[in-house]
Amino acid sequence: MSQTQLQALFDYPKYWAECYGTAPFLPMSRKEMDVLGWDSCDIIIVTGDAYVDHPSFGMAIIGRMLESQGFRVGIIAQPDWKSKDAFTQLGQPNLFFGVTAGNMDSMINRYTAERRMRHDDAYTPNDEGGKRPDRAVTAYTQRCKEAYKGVPVIIGGIEASLRRIAHYDYWSDKVRQSVLFDSKADLLVYGNAERPLIEIAHRIAHGEDVKKITNVRGSAFLSKQALPGWKGIDSRDIDRPGKIDPIANPYEEITPETCSDNESLSVNDDSNDITKTAQVISISEHAYTRNKTWAKKAKPWENTYINLPTFEQVKENKVMYAHASRIFHQEVNPTSAKPLVQSHGSRIIWLNPPATPLTTEEMDGVFGLPYQRVPHPSYGKAKIPAYDMIKTSINIMRGCFGGCTFCSITEHEGRIIQSRSHESIIAEIEDIKVKVPGFTGVISDLGGPTANMYQLNCKSEKAEATCRKPSCVWPTICGHLDTDHTPTIELYRKARKVKGIKKVLIASGVRYDLAIQDPEYVKELATHHVGGYLKIAPEHTEEGPLNNMMKPGMGSYNKFKEMFDHYSKLAGKKQYLIPYFISAHPGTTDRDMVNLALWLKENNFKLDQVQNFYPSPLANATTLYHTELNSLRNITSKNLAKEDGAITVPKGAIQRRLHKAILRYHDSNNWAEIRAALTKMGLSKLIGSAPNCLVPRETRSEQQNTRNNQGKNNAKGYKTSPGTNKTNNRKPKSANKGLTRFSDNQFKDGTTSKRKPKKANVQNRNKG
Repeated sequence: MSQTQLQALFDYPKYWAECYGTAPFLPMSRKEMDVLGWDSCDIIIVTGDAYVDHPSFGMAIIGRMLESQGFRVGIIAQPDWKSKDAFTQLGQPNLFFGVTAGNMDSMINRYTAERRMRHDDAYTPNDEGGKRPDRAVTAYTQRCKEAYKGVPVIIGGIEASLRRIAHYDYWSDKVRQSVLFDSKADLLVYGNAERPLIEIAHRIAHGEDVKKITNVRGSAFLSKQALPGWKGIDSRDIDRPGKIDPIANPYEEITPETCSDNESLSVNDDSNDITKTAQVISISEHAYTRNKTWAKKAKPWENTYINLPTFEQVKENKVMYAHASRIFHQEVNPTSAKPLVQSHGSRIIWLNPPATPLTTEEMDGVFGLPYQRVPHPSYGKAKIPAYDMIKTSINIMRGCFGGCTFCSITEHEGRIIQSRSHESIIAEIEDIKVKVPGFTGVISDLGGPTANMYQLNCKSEKAEATCRKPSCVWPTICGHLDTDHTPTIELYRKARKVKGIKKVLIASGVRYDLAIQDPEYVKELATHHVGGYLKIAPEHTEEGPLNNMMKPGMGSYNKFKEMFDHYSKLAGKKQYLIPYFISAHPGTTDRDMVNLALWLKENNFKLDQVQNFYPSPLANATTLYHTELNSLRNITSKNLAKEDGAITVPKGAIQRRLHKAILRYHDSNNWAEIRAALTKMGLSKLIGSAPNCLVPRETRSEQQNTRNNQGKNNAKGYKTSPGTNKTNNRKPKSANKGLTRFSDNQFKDGTTSKRKPKKANVQNRNKG
């Protein structure tokens, strides 16, 4: 299929099975298929989540989108992966299987940050654990292949998306190859995959061999060599890594001679078809629709792909892994990104550029499909916690330009904000009133990846089309970024006026460094949309960790808090901010954690739960964790020689538990551990009963217990005492007086807090 113009989602000619109409629920059994009059399914979606027909669940969105194209779509939810039998319950699909692990990576879903297995699963009826396998995409794909040989399998969702190239895997503590190699799937689609998957479905339906579908944006596939008609460039020519041991050029074997500059294209019909379709990837019409004049300009990167270091290289060499990560994160702009190629042994993975973002009209169409907004009837009265949490919330946008290194939203959804219209969102509120059982008139959230990036985009067409910055708001807010919150304010006001709506809450996700750019938004938020508590995420107080998170300094937090308190008081309300914090993030020293704990004590915050850093695949912070190199900068010999070339990374159960314990300084179960660490850091002045102390001295009963346990494990049951690594053993430059933080309260953005903050008589209910 060769085309020269971007096809809108709902402009494809409908598949012949459109005559069957819309299913009340996508069928999960043969009996349901019989009721619908189906003899077979065209496409079967296999998912690790329970089937909830709601636009917050991936299988529902993809299933309803494919149904809108005229395909008969069935669902196999949480099948028994130990045999192929469960994968045959709907029969053989006419076109392909679509496989997803669900709304979460299966390893994150099944294991805690300490690698302990969870005994619950919010995406399963009655919160039951163990209903999905480890690495679910691979397990499900293999069973689909076993059940029906020759039927194409297309993988997608968050797990496939974040494992599309070689990646560090926290649970096995090693670099794993692309999930395409492990699963043996035919194609991978990444991101919110409506556009690529619909194109692929129609092409397969028209008889095209899945192995020849090589030009779809937002997809990846395996090959023996690079596509004809494309020129490869070495990633090291773009971002040269530091000095490493000499290695052979890994790219000669994967660049076919037919790709040389002076070689003409093959006259073979099949090769020529591949060449024509491959070139569609880089046609100017694929530019983001907002950049209308940009589509007509010359683009020297067209028909050029980037050779990444091989899987074997990044597996063995951390400098090359950090370098590959930098290149990957630079090539995320849907307008100008180039394909990425990575060799795994004798084969390569070809990663096409991201799909063109959805327009507002397309977003409205996706969220306006006939969702029932409830779980499938087969679950009866069983509770599905993830559904209960979001059943009255509304997703108003996609994407995030924040670039926080610990977050995978950018790697999955991209940086371009894709927003729905006011009319579409109001229509969904009306739909909730009718369809959600027991609706009380409260909309629990109007948000998305962030609450207040709705309709915010780059003001410069040229900058947006070529930008490779990882964040639009760090280290400062880009001058090209539109920070006008007027569309969001107007949306809130319209939502409040809907008949039968008592309250519209903004539960979380407020980017406070953006909010303070528009005081009217903060006023609207505090006056009408906070139910007593507002969750925000400063994540840390210290400059080192914040820089490695790409988060703003506490000066922005303080300014937002001042504005929030001011407008809450004007509205006659007592409202509080509930801050989230991360412990053990790469770049965080033990002393950083102590300073954060002192800030918490000074502001009377007592954290109920703390989230230890969780290295998710492909995230920038995961690269920092694995390599212990500052990959946020060029990986050059010059930078590696500097102090910040290598970073401190809290690793191992003992140090990670210590960082978590310090944030819960008020918990007596942690005092022995904290005392040992403070003593080792030379901060024993923080042990005592004075107001400026972090933890009390050891009591007589504790001393007796310590003597009784001498020669055994320490007070926390660890084999060795918790302490600091070598970089943390230096004495402080000045004595700690009172609760003065060791950085003298100097914030990253240059502001200094001189006013003693007011104490909030509320405990943090952070759920991590």
